[in-house]
Amino acid sequence: MIRIAIDAMGGDKAPEAIVTGAVEAARKAENQYEIVLVGNSDRITDEIHRHYFTKDLSISVVHAPETIGMDESPAMALRRKPESSIAIAARLHQEGKVDAVVSAGNTGAMVAASLLYLKRIKGVKRPAVGAFMPHSDGVCFIIDVGTSVDSRPIQLLQFGIMGSIFVSHILEIASPRVGLLNIGEESGKGSKAVQEAYRMLEASSLNFTGNLEGRDVLSGRADVVVCDGFAGNVLLKFLESMGKMLSMTMRRTIRGNLPGAVGLYLIRPSLRKFYKLFDYEEYGGAPLLGIKGNCIIGHGSSGPRAIKNAVEEAWKMIQRKVAFHIESQIVQMEGD
Repeated sequence: MIRIAIDAMGGDKAPEAIVTGAVEAARKAENQYEIVLVGNSDRITDEIHRHYFTKDLSISVVHAPETIGMDESPAMALRRKPESSIAIAARLHQEGKVDAVVSAGNTGAMVAASLLYLKRIKGVKRPAVGAFMPHSDGVCFIIDVGTSVDSRPIQLLQFGIMGSIFVSHILEIASPRVGLLNIGEESGKGSKAVQEAYRMLEASSLNFTGNLEGRDVLSGRADVVVCDGFAGNVLLKFLESMGKMLSMTMRRTIRGNLPGAVGLYLIRPSLRKFYKLFDYEEYGGAPLLGIKGNCIIGHGSSGPRAIKNAVEEAWKMIQRKVAFHIESQIVQMEGD
């Protein structure tokens, strides 16, 4: 049976929200896969017992006596805490005892543990984290969103390849449109690295649509948005804040306004669907691509719904062999 490890101690709401999300995922899975909760076994077991009818669910617990905090230095924490929930979950994957890892804990520590235990796919210059964001016609996939602050052209090309493969297999888009985030549409815009990346992407077999400006991200012009981790992280955090800002602005505007309040009540179902587009929990987590395995990194404040969706995303990555397809494409590129 396929097994998915969850870092039960990672995140601002651990272990309560993590265990709740794991239980919800296990119920929906109907024994298609087993969930392995990694962390303080006593606390995890206590949380499981708070839920009804869990005896027949495919959930097991692996004890990890240490926890890496959200503010700890990733490399130092891994050295000092080899028995942390993040490290043990990654080692379980390395040893073939689980097929994927999900964590809402320290992002840097999860990336470092993946590189230490799972290693990079041969030929991949640097792994990248990607995230789904809404646009006018659905969603796009932004890569990288924080792993590589300053990326070389070959890395940006590989981000495009990995993002295209992920989107094609997870969203089932036959030929994803790939765009390069830049300060203008012309090929000569941007830094020297971005200009060289443009030429490499254009010469590749990807469905490259050219440069994208910031305003194009929400327009639906691309399915995959390629950028370095600095720009991607800023873009991601900005878009995440839009739903909350729009909600607060609307409430502030109609406060004390009876006709406005009535109108808001009538359109509330539509507004819920709109705000849902900008809710990070709806998308589960961000996949770490370019490693020999399957890793989903959740938002630090992930609740049960985000964890459940992250588990389902990991399940899809396993089923559709995303890592295998990335390796095949990178090897082919290296041979050309």
